[in-house]
Amino acid sequence: MSATHKSPRQEMIGIIARTAVADGHFPTFVPGLAVHRSSNAAEVSCGSYGPGLAIIVQGAKRLMLGEETLTYGASDYLVTSIDLPVSWQIVATPDEPYLSMSFRIDVRKVAELVDRIDDAPTPLPASPRGMTVNKLTSEMEDAALRLLRLLDRPEDSAVLLPLLEQEVLYRLLIGPHGAKLRQMATAESHPHQVGRAVAWLTENYASPLRIEELAGRVNMSVSSLHHHFKAITAMSPLQYQKQIRLQEARRLMLQERLDAGAAGHRVGYESPSQFSREYARHFGEPPMRDIGRVRRSLVHRLNGETEMLSEG
Repeated sequence: MSATHKSPRQEMIGIIARTAVADGHFPTFVPGLAVHRSSNAAEVSCGSYGPGLAIIVQGAKRLMLGEETLTYGASDYLVTSIDLPVSWQIVATPDEPYLSMSFRIDVRKVAELVDRIDDAPTPLPASPRGMTVNKLTSEMEDAALRLLRLLDRPEDSAVLLPLLEQEVLYRLLIGPHGAKLRQMATAESHPHQVGRAVAWLTENYASPLRIEELAGRVNMSVSSLHHHFKAITAMSPLQYQKQIRLQEARRLMLQERLDAGAAGHRVGYESPSQFSREYARHFGEPPMRDIGRVRRSLVHRLNGETEMLSEG
């Protein structure tokens, strides 16, 4: 295939590879748009996914949500409609690095668009989960490609970005995940109420969780909150809070160099032994052993990248 007749995926690979010049996560000047590269199969990482669209153009990724695993690659796209703590592992090689793009979903703009297309048919969701993998359609791929092209033509961004964002949201709303996005943008729907509960837990993860108070905050009964929260997040509210706490503690130890006792106390654990047990259960190792391994892995990776640069 000639250079002037690249497939959409080849063109997306080229744009992302030029933008993400090294391994890592790269926010761009286009609001909400980021690109990602990883040259090696990475160890398990963790973090939170907010409402957004993610498309892999090369490689694959395994996402662990609660006790479930989602796998997606270059023929799929991922949609997340609510903040979710997840773990993931990238599948890549140096010859074919993992390359992907992500675009943040503004729920307020979803609500505005729903009012304009309310008569459009919406497929019923196969699952209430707030994170799903769907097959990439030619229409979605084309909209995502034109969004990426803005990275090569920044002078077009001010005029074209609002139009392209609206098209991406429209494609999502009429796709398999559309009903969930509509519900998240509709006040007093169960997904919207769960979203409010998630927002409170995310902001107050270090505070004791009183489920009756949380249910009252979002105008739900305790039983309804438990049922819909688990259906959407694959976790109970307590399990959700625990994952947020453990991920934040890991970040504090890695980035702020707190010891395990201080990190556990900061995120709300009163018992150091309980923190250590739950940390080991979640990450597979006690806190300091896990942090030491991650730091050694980062040093090894940085040394490898330095050698590659010096050879080049």
